[in-house]
Amino acid sequence: MAGAKNHDYHILNPSVWPFWGALAGFIMLSGAVLWMHEVTPWLFWAGFVGVLYVMYAWWAEVVAESHIGDHTPVVRIGLRYGFILFIMSEIMFFAAWFWSFFKHVMYPMEEYFGTEYVAPEIYPVDAFHLPLINTLVLLLSGCAVTWAHHVLVHGGPRKDIINGLAIGIVLGIAFTGLQAYEYAHLLHEGWEFGGDEFYSNFFMATGFHGFHVVIGTIFLTVCLFRAMKGHFTAERHVGFEAAAWYWHFVDVVWLFLFFAVYLWGI
Repeated sequence: MAGAKNHDYHILNPSVWPFWGALAGFIMLSGAVLWMHEVTPWLFWAGFVGVLYVMYAWWAEVVAESHIGDHTPVVRIGLRYGFILFIMSEIMFFAAWFWSFFKHVMYPMEEYFGTEYVAPEIYPVDAFHLPLINTLVLLLSGCAVTWAHHVLVHGGPRKDIINGLAIGIVLGIAFTGLQAYEYAHLLHEGWEFGGDEFYSNFFMATGFHGFHVVIGTIFLTVCLFRAMKGHFTAERHVGFEAAAWYWHFVDVVWLFLFFAVYLWGI
């Protein structure tokens, strides 16, 4: 038949979303610069809203493509490989913060000291109170997501998939709330966001991780709504799989942060 598809690959139709995404990102970046120079914050927020809309619309099209059969087994493999590469880039992002933390905490060197070793300033946080609770909360959230994934792969009841995702989301929100409470407590105790290497590395590493927890929670929430609509099957659930991988990446990064930033500093 003329025009029939005789291959397993998905040839994308022309799309406006790359252009609008680039434009919104440019507006957001320009707005951030203006905001830093105390001109106006509104341009940043306008670009930010534009980026969110492009993300929603673009991914909605990807979901629609999966429903009409464009995501063949070959395409699904490509999507998985692409997401694995994305997670690898995220690993390198956090590797930079770990490198900075250990460099400044284990062997800080300043030009005006020459080769003289300077004793590092370490301000330990009691790891066995709120940080330990937060660690358990995040790990339990990962267990809930793993349960939901296991049920989905083995064709279990949709109710269990929904319950597992809901538990994971609630625990993810709890982690964010507890971390916000910890930040408020540390700032009240005299900690600062900048000026000191230890403070800077602590807040940048844990803060960016908290940002990733928020992203992962949104990711899981989208999967929850899709699961409620019956989008996922035992054979076709790349979106769910990507969310689960991302959430487990967030868990593993937090374990490294817990041992390096909290336990090692005691």
